[in-house]
Amino acid sequence: MSAPPGHVVVIGAGMAGLAAAHHLVAAGLEVVVLEARDRVGGRVEGGHVADGTPVELGGQWIGPTQNRMYQLVAELGLATFETYNRGSMIIDLLGRRTAVSGRRGAVPRLGPFGLADLAQGLARFTRLSRRTDLRRPWLSPDAQELDGQTLHTWIHRNLATPTGRAYFAVAAEAVFATDARDLSLLHALFYAHSGADLETLLAVDRGAQQHRVVGGSIRIAEVLADRLGDRIRLNAPVARIEHDDQGVTVIDRAGCREQADFALVTVPPTLAGRIDYAPALPSWRDQLTQRVPAGSVIKAHLAYDEPFWRADGLSGQAASDHGPVKVTFDNSPPEPGPGVLVAFAEGGDARRLARMSARERRDAVITRVTGYFGPRAGTVVDYLERDWMAQEFSRGCYGAHFAPGVWTGYGDALTRPVGRIHWAGAECSPVWNGYMEGAVRSGEDAAAAIIGRAAR
Repeated sequence: MSAPPGHVVVIGAGMAGLAAAHHLVAAGLEVVVLEARDRVGGRVEGGHVADGTPVELGGQWIGPTQNRMYQLVAELGLATFETYNRGSMIIDLLGRRTAVSGRRGAVPRLGPFGLADLAQGLARFTRLSRRTDLRRPWLSPDAQELDGQTLHTWIHRNLATPTGRAYFAVAAEAVFATDARDLSLLHALFYAHSGADLETLLAVDRGAQQHRVVGGSIRIAEVLADRLGDRIRLNAPVARIEHDDQGVTVIDRAGCREQADFALVTVPPTLAGRIDYAPALPSWRDQLTQRVPAGSVIKAHLAYDEPFWRADGLSGQAASDHGPVKVTFDNSPPEPGPGVLVAFAEGGDARRLARMSARERRDAVITRVTGYFGPRAGTVVDYLERDWMAQEFSRGCYGAHFAPGVWTGYGDALTRPVGRIHWAGAECSPVWNGYMEGAVRSGEDAAAAIIGRAAR
């Protein structure tokens, strides 16, 4: 099949696809971006509550060491503001409710035995995570042993107290949107290391939730898309990729065909596996995509006339082992205005809520949030949610998680090109895997590889 010289089809206009397309265009290559949705951003999506206050329905936070995201925000003329983190955080574990300073992070007040148990568990987990090879996790020390067990198994072998075990179980749901039983220990260790450590992933100050983008994180995708202009085709879900030694032909569901030298697939692995390839992908690549499901999460925003919890000395953050909402944050705008709480239902809680009617789900979320913040939390002036499991072109969030045996059995297939087909996305980055930072880095790395091949 003949193709225009230096032509690349990018599949997906999420953060990885948009970053890759910019990198390719800057190198002088011809680019077409095919996006299945009627919008850009992928798992980053914007919405509005109350009087038009912007909120993030998908990925939203950036934090220290996410250097590429901060650079990109500045390059695009955007700004950030700090996530509200003053006052106390509510922690409700095993029926015991405490309020701790948000500056300390999500560490509950415990007795001496519980505190010692949690401290040694966190220290042991961090030591193990720092031994993982970020670029080749399957070659980490003791990889087979680590990948042969779940995070749940490790928790019960290494934490002696119910509170310590509950802390790690809630952390797993908050970070991966799945149960610790579903997760390879090696993947949990790698993932924590890719973003510094587990406590950084959970923290606000000096952590992964430190900053938001003014106007919402969707502004990053929108400005990038504006600069790409008509190179982006929306409502063009890819159905088939034909490929050989000469090039690729990408065909969408409407039958439109794009011929190119290379294809860069940036959609989540489980969706990449649903595309028809001719010839079929090698078994080692196809088997990988069968084994990396997306997490289960419903993200809800509750808007109020004002952020009333602040006057009560609360940060708006809650963490609990009792669902259906186990994690909340203050998601109010930076300027005075309405108060907004963002509530997360994850893992099994999300799957149970998804089976309810919209009204039942709304009532369940508000009831749980009221349990954290009192009767005023029931006086909601607006409610907005996104069930990411129900999104046809995501099928879950926050990212893909690796079950036991996947890294050691198929890890080398994650980013290895298949002929002229390359792969990118948040799941493909060794640094800040699963985050917007990782998506952008992965897109740019894949673009650089294609540029190198096109120059030969």
